[in-house]
Amino acid sequence: MKYLRLAALLLVGLFVVGCGSNSNSNSANLNGTWNATLLSTNNTTAFSFGTTLATNSDGSLTISNFNFTTNSSCFGSGETETGSFSLTGNFNGQVSGKFGLNVQSGSPSGNTLTMAGTVNGNTITGTWTLAGSTGCTGSGAFTMTKM
Repeated sequence: MKYLRLAALLLVGLFVVGCGSNSNSNSANLNGTWNATLLSTNNTTAFSFGTTLATNSDGSLTISNFNFTTNSSCFGSGETETGSFSLTGNFNGQVSGKFGLNVQSGSPSGNTLTMAGTVNGNTITGTWTLAGSTGCTGSGAFTMTKM
């Protein structure tokens, strides 16, 4: 009888741990401060920025403290950021999935930076494009690292 209770307790414990492995519980690993470096097609730094990301249950991101650390005439002030994610994980806390971030310029208006990438733990890698006014176009690869 003692072994039966012990076996039942172990099964309940495994069940509870298994229930905690969904993608929403792992999205918390995306929450935090991130630094990004965007390289142009000739491998020079086009943009870099820091930001704070917080995941929402609908797959969107709340983006705060966004700050370009490179000077650019394409993004003077008043940018608007939106983002999305789709994550999966495992019992070891490893997060992977898709990530998207858009930055719309405030002043000057009409410039849009679009980033699409893959989350792998504390790193996001992918590609970016910039569309907008004359001199505010480009593309390349990016890396974001969680601080």
